[in-house]
Amino acid sequence: MTDREFRLAYVPGVTPAKWAGIWAERVPEVPLTLISVAAAEVVGLLHEGGADAGFVRLPVEREGLSVIPLYVETTMVVAPKDHMVAAADEVTVADLADDEVFHPMDDTLGWTAPPGLPAFTRPDTTAEAIELVASGAGLLLVPQSLARLYHRRDLIYRPVVETPQSQVALAWPTEATTELVEDFIGIVRGRTANSSRGRTPAPAPEKARKQPRNPAPGGSGRRGAQTGRGRKGHRPR
Repeated sequence: MTDREFRLAYVPGVTPAKWAGIWAERVPEVPLTLISVAAAEVVGLLHEGGADAGFVRLPVEREGLSVIPLYVETTMVVAPKDHMVAAADEVTVADLADDEVFHPMDDTLGWTAPPGLPAFTRPDTTAEAIELVASGAGLLLVPQSLARLYHRRDLIYRPVVETPQSQVALAWPTEATTELVEDFIGIVRGRTANSSRGRTPAPAPEKARKQPRNPAPGGSGRRGAQTGRGRKGHRPR
């Protein structure tokens, strides 16, 4: 048993299961604890020591943090099933100019100016905004993973081109770059267990050297002794 653990925070929409599975295989002696946290709270949690590392949505305040960008997500519009965007494979911001669009307080797309018309309210969370869209009160733009997370049969989802996109990154306090953090960085970056930055594997047992046979004294290393049958000379009487 060990009193160590690795605490990994993650924001809604991010699915850490794949990395957690690799961790369990490579570092089985250290349990990994997953902590679900709102996007707006993850940086504070890291600074307070509540997690060793976390998946965040950029942009975030980077002071005191080390950040590795990982991937960018497609932006999706969420609309009622009878909305006109259902007929399109993808839409542009201009297509939404006459629609009321919700801009929740936990939005992570970093709009310079939100698209469409301002909705009658700013919901606190994306989950609340989804409920309002389902009631027919307006539309919502979210990263693709959040569209999957809050998927409902009474809503439709279409990609939106020429919009800001959400980027997911791994972050951790720079002054707390521990061996375990380095191990997890290696996993996220796809390094093998034997790579130089991964956890050092146990050394393979050294093979025993094959020792040469001792030659006969004064000989060349070949078999110096012969049997009586193969030796010339007088036979003893």
